[in-house]
Amino acid sequence: MTLPCAPTSTPTRHPDTPASRWPTRTAAAALVAVLLAACSSTPLPPWPSSGAAAPRPNAPAPLPRTQPGKVVPAPLGTAGQPQPPSAQPAATGAIAAPLPPAAPIVGRNEPLATPSTPPYGPAVMARFPEPQVRYSTPGLAPDRRAFTTNAELEQWLQSVAQGSAGGPSRASVLRLGASQRGEPLLGLLLTRAQGDDPASLDAGKRPTVVLIGQQHGNEPASAEALLVIARELGQGLLEPLLQRINVIVVPRANPDGAQADTRGTANGIDMNRDHLLLKTPEAQAIARLVRDYRPILVVDAHEYTVAGRYKEKFNAVQRYDALLQYTTTANYPEFLTKASQEWYHQPMVAALKAQGLSSEWYYTNATGADDRTLSMGGVQPDTGRNVHGLKNTVSLLIETRGVGIGALHLQRRVHTQVTAITSALRSTAERAANLEQVRSFVVRDISAKACRDNVVVEAGPTPMQREVVFIDPETGMDRAMRVDWNSSLNLRTLKSRARPCGYWVASQAAPVVERLKLLGLQVLRIGEGGSLLADTYRETARETSERRDVLGSIGGDADILRVQVAPVRAAIDVPAGSFYVPLNQPLAHLAVAALEPDTQNSYFANRLVEDLSQTVRVMSTPSLVFEETD
Repeated sequence: MTLPCAPTSTPTRHPDTPASRWPTRTAAAALVAVLLAACSSTPLPPWPSSGAAAPRPNAPAPLPRTQPGKVVPAPLGTAGQPQPPSAQPAATGAIAAPLPPAAPIVGRNEPLATPSTPPYGPAVMARFPEPQVRYSTPGLAPDRRAFTTNAELEQWLQSVAQGSAGGPSRASVLRLGASQRGEPLLGLLLTRAQGDDPASLDAGKRPTVVLIGQQHGNEPASAEALLVIARELGQGLLEPLLQRINVIVVPRANPDGAQADTRGTANGIDMNRDHLLLKTPEAQAIARLVRDYRPILVVDAHEYTVAGRYKEKFNAVQRYDALLQYTTTANYPEFLTKASQEWYHQPMVAALKAQGLSSEWYYTNATGADDRTLSMGGVQPDTGRNVHGLKNTVSLLIETRGVGIGALHLQRRVHTQVTAITSALRSTAERAANLEQVRSFVVRDISAKACRDNVVVEAGPTPMQREVVFIDPETGMDRAMRVDWNSSLNLRTLKSRARPCGYWVASQAAPVVERLKLLGLQVLRIGEGGSLLADTYRETARETSERRDVLGSIGGDADILRVQVAPVRAAIDVPAGSFYVPLNQPLAHLAVAALEPDTQNSYFANRLVEDLSQTVRVMSTPSLVFEETD
C-alpha cells in the first residue's frame, strides 16, 4: 500500500530538555493541518500538550479512577508500616484496597544475592524509605530467602488465569518457548476478546500492550512487579483497563539468567542485544510474540547498577528511583517519537513524582576504568527498545535501581516499576484511538518511501555536557556533577544512502530469510529468473573487531567483520529460488538495519550473511514473478 501524499520530511529534533521539546501544540496543529490539506487519507490526531484525550462521540465510559483528577490509580498493594516522619514521601491520597492473599506456591529457594555489607551508609539508606504499601509475591514474602522461582512464577500465572474465570475479562497462559536449559518461557494474555489467538484480538479492535521483564537475570524487581501487574489486571484494580486494551505480561524473559543471578543467558549472550540477530531462543520467543500480536506498546522493565563503577569513578552512588527512555534509533518515525514523549514519558514522570519517586533519562557508564562519560541508552538497532520501535510501536525502557544491591529496597523498587507500568497502561487505554491513527499513518508513510529519497544506515548520539545529580555514599547528600554526556535524543547521521526499492538475497542465505520473517518482514521467493537494476557492494576496507555498546564489549558475542563498502550500480541476473525483500512494507527499516552490511549489527558483520555478493540493493521496481514463502 502506498500513500502518495505522505510528507517528504518531518521535524527531526528529538526532545532533550523541556525547553527544546517537539513542536508546541500550535506548531503541531499547524503541521497536522498541512498534512490534512494535502491528503484525504486517515487524519493524524491532535497533539494536546497535557491532559487527557478529548472525548470522542460514542466513546466508552471513562475509566474508573481511585483519585479524581489523577492519571494513575492509587498504589497497588496493602498498607505498610508508616515510616518516620522525616523519611516519609509526600502524601498522595488514600491507599488502594488490599490485594487478595497469594496462592500457596511450591518452589526451590536459592540464597538472595544481597551484599553482606551495603555499598553505602545509613544516610543513603534513609533516602530510600519503604513505600506506604506492601506488595505480595512469592519473592516478596517476609523472611524470604529467594526471589520468585520460575516454577512459582508459572503457578502464579496459572492462578491468575483460573481466578479470572467468570469475570468480564479472561486470562490465558501463553507458552512462548523454552530457554536454553529447558525452562518454560511464559506469558499471560489478559483480554476481553473471545479468544487468545491474534485473530481474536484483532477482531476485538483493542490495541495490545506487551510487558517484558527480567531480560537480564540479575534484575529481579521487574519480574516481581509484573507478577503484581498480572494479578491486578486479572483480578484487581487494573482490570477495568481491559475495556480498551489487551495486555500480554511476560514477567521473566531470561529464566536461566534469573536462576544463576547473571545478566546473560545460559550461553553468556546478552539477550537484550539480540533482538535483531535472534541468536538465542529467548529473543526468538519474544520476536514471535511481537510479530504475531502486533502490540501498539512494548514496555521493557530492567534494573540498573547503583554503586559499582559509579562509586569507583565518581565516589558517588545513583540517586534516581527510575531511569526512563523510549526508542532512539535511526529511522524511527517522528510521530511515534512524539507520542512516546508527550503521551507516555511526561505522564510517567508525573506519576512517579506523585508517589514521591524520582526519575531521570536513562544513562549508563562504560566499564572502562578511565571512562567517566555518561551515555544514554544506545542508538543501535539491537536492543528490544529500539528493535520493537522499528516494528512501529511505542517502545519504553523502565529501569529501577537494583543491580549490585540484592534485595535492598526491593519493595520500593517494585513500587517504582508498578507505578511506571501502570502509567503506561493507562496512557494506552486513554489514547487507544489516537495511537491507532498514528500507526495507520506511519505504516503507510514508511511503505510509500520505497525507492525514494535517502535512508539512514548508521546514526550516533550527540556529545554534550550535562549536570547529573548523584548521592554522596557517606553523607547521603545530593552531589551535582558536570559530566560529558552522550545524548540519544538528538541523533547524528553518520551514514546514509539512497533508499532502495528492496533487497535481493541469494538462496544460500536462506537462514537469513527465516530471521527476517521472524522479525515480521515479508520475504518473497523469486519464481522465475530475471534481471534487476541493483547496487552491489564493493568492499573498500575490512577489519575484525568487537561488537560494542555504550557499556563496552557486548557479552557473549564473537568478533564481527567491520567492512567499508561502496555501492556499484549494475544490471544483474537473479535465479529462481532466490529471495526479494520489498521495502514498500511497514517494517522496511528492520530490513535496512539487517541487510546494509557496513554496520556492527548487520547480518553480514555477524556472519549470518557469508559473502557480500549474497545481498544487493534493488534500485528500481522489479518486474519478476514472485511467490510467497512458507
